[in-house]
Amino acid sequence: MKKVTLALAALAGIVATGAQAQTYPTRPITMIVPFAAGGPTDVIARIVGEHMSRTLGQQIVVENVAGAGGTTGITRGAQSQPDGYTIMMGHMGTHGAAPALYPKLKYDPTRDFAPIGMAGGTPIVIVAKKDFPANDLKTLVDHVKASGEKVNMAHAGVGSVSHASGTFFSSVIKAKPTMVAYRGTGPALNDLMAGTVDFMTDQIVNVAPQIQGGNIKAFAIATPERSPALPDVPTTKEAGLEGYQVSPWNAIFAPKGTPPEIVKKLNDALLKALDDENTKKRLLDLGGVLPTASERTPEGLQKLVESEVARWTPVLKAAGVTAE
Repeated sequence: MKKVTLALAALAGIVATGAQAQTYPTRPITMIVPFAAGGPTDVIARIVGEHMSRTLGQQIVVENVAGAGGTTGITRGAQSQPDGYTIMMGHMGTHGAAPALYPKLKYDPTRDFAPIGMAGGTPIVIVAKKDFPANDLKTLVDHVKASGEKVNMAHAGVGSVSHASGTFFSSVIKAKPTMVAYRGTGPALNDLMAGTVDFMTDQIVNVAPQIQGGNIKAFAIATPERSPALPDVPTTKEAGLEGYQVSPWNAIFAPKGTPPEIVKKLNDALLKALDDENTKKRLLDLGGVLPTASERTPEGLQKLVESEVARWTPVLKAAGVTAE
C-alpha cells in the first residue's frame, strides 16, 4: 500500500510539473546578471531580455548580483528552484575561466545548468594609453617583451574577462608584464586614459567609445574579422599575432533540472529576440557579434561551455593565478 501511495505521489508530481510547464510563465522571470549594472553582460541581458519579455508575455526583471568575478550571482542562480522563474546570464569568465580560478567553486559549469542559448559575443581589443611607445601590434609586443615587469597591464579583477584575456595574451607573447587589478572595468579604463597604467585587453563594448574619442590607442581586435564598430582596427591575424583569438560570449542558463518544455520556451524567445532587426542592430552597434545558429541552441551552448573550460583551465593554471 505504501509503495502504491509513493508511486501515486510521484505521478502527481510529474503531472503537476507538466501542467506548470504548459502554462509557463504566469509571473515575472528574474534574470540574474552576476556583474554591476552598465557592463557588457548587463547591457546585453537588458537588450535581449526586453524582447524576450514580449514573446513570453511576462517581464524579465534583471537583478544584478555582483561579486567574486561573477561567481556569486551564478552560484545563487544555480541553487535556485528549477522552475524557469530564475535564469542567469553567464559568460566566458563564469562558465569558462572560473573552475581554474576558484578552487572552492560551488558549481560545475558543465553539469549544474540547463543551457538556454548564447545571446551575443563581445570581442577583445588590445588597447593602450595614448602615449604608449608603439603604433602597431608588433611594436607593442616587442616593447612588452623587452620591458617585462616594468610595463603595467590593467584588468578588472581576477576572474574578469580582461584578466583572463590579458593572462592569455601574456602567455601567447611569452612575456610577464605587471598585472594591475581594479574593482571593475571603469576604474581600470580611467587609469588607462590618465596614463597611470600602460595597456590592457578588454571587451569592445567597454573600450570602443574611448577609442573612437581618441582617449586610448587600439592595436588589434582578437577575432577572425574586423568589427563594423571599429573598421580601422586590424585583426590580430592581420597584425601578426594569429595565435591570439579571444571573443568572450554571454549566454543564458537555467538551473539544472529545469523542465525541457520550459527550456524550449525560453530558447524560442531568445531566438525571436536575436532575429529581431532592432535587437540585432542594438547589439551590432555596440560592437557585439551575433551567435551562430548552433551557438543559439542548448546543445551548442553546452558544447561551448565544455570547450571553454578545457581551453582556459591550462592557460590560467600555468599562470599560477587563483582568486582564493
